[in-house]
Amino acid sequence: MTTRREFLKTGTLAASGIFFCGCGLSRRAHAQQPARQKLPVTVNGKRVKTIDVHSHCNFHEAGALLGDEGRRRPASPVNGAEETFIDLKQRLAAMDAQAVDMEILSINPFWYDKERDLAAQIVKIQNEKLAEFCAAHSDRFAAFASLTLQAPDLAVQELETAIRKQGLKGAAIGGSVNSVDFSDPKFHPVWAKAEELGVPLFIHPRGIPELRSNRFAGNGWLDNMIGNPLDTTIALSHLIFEGTLDRFPDLKIVAAHGGGYLASYADRADHACLVGPKKCNPDIKLKKKPTEYLKQVYFDSLVFTPEAIRHLAAQVGASQIILGSDYPYPWQLSPVDHIFACTSLSDEEKADVLGRTAAKLFNLQA
Repeated sequence: MTTRREFLKTGTLAASGIFFCGCGLSRRAHAQQPARQKLPVTVNGKRVKTIDVHSHCNFHEAGALLGDEGRRRPASPVNGAEETFIDLKQRLAAMDAQAVDMEILSINPFWYDKERDLAAQIVKIQNEKLAEFCAAHSDRFAAFASLTLQAPDLAVQELETAIRKQGLKGAAIGGSVNSVDFSDPKFHPVWAKAEELGVPLFIHPRGIPELRSNRFAGNGWLDNMIGNPLDTTIALSHLIFEGTLDRFPDLKIVAAHGGGYLASYADRADHACLVGPKKCNPDIKLKKKPTEYLKQVYFDSLVFTPEAIRHLAAQVGASQIILGSDYPYPWQLSPVDHIFACTSLSDEEKADVLGRTAAKLFNLQA
């Protein structure tokens, strides 16, 4: 099996541009794949700046504040965890091999359960390091800020500083904060600030800890495989049904992993309160059908197959899909090829997904 490090060193991968683990690929299937894309990427003869909105990093300096816990984090069993600590030459080589012009970096929240001052120190270091790194390599990297979201008053200040002074492009948040959902009024000041600043919030799930020791136990890494998409599904559902998106109609949300399961079975949401009115709050009167709110959320393209992209676009609109890989975790090592393989998308839609929509969303040069 080709390892991720071998791929980065040699630049070799199947001509299809798709990462396969221990399984064969027939010549016929091989031939049906689109040509491997290289930088610069063009669509119908026009140059497109490809922007991966879902890529991760970490900084040793922030983890060091956690002592032994921080030192254990790089030893995660997750493939690619060590490579979140960016080696610039290696990261650029991987981006070039994937035909990705720019990454929007984010750090998955690991500090929500820490006390206020410690969490604030972690966030301060991370945002300063992100700002410094992106400023030094602004042609290839931008970043989402981290927020001390368990202390919303701090999060508001951190977001203000990150956008107005540090040049960051939004903020990455989890799916909830210590089992408190984002629809809780305590978070309203944060959403109001993001809306005022006009920057997106990237919802990246952290799984559902309550289920890890029982329903998610066993083979298959179910706490991630099922739990992460479910976490995002629950987060978006609360924002819709509790009226949060009505309260903040200009709030820009990007949902990781294609938004979890919500778009796959969205129409059920339009029937819930008709079938079970006693389980719905009569004081919350949504301004639109629940499915219509999905058309104001952005979704990354990390749904693996052209058919899944076709269905996602049919549900939310191709205009709401943006490129995402989850790099350096090897979920999708050929994100650009994945979009070129989508025959359901027009050339204009492919160009939008690959980078034009993200360029507008993050106020970047297209």
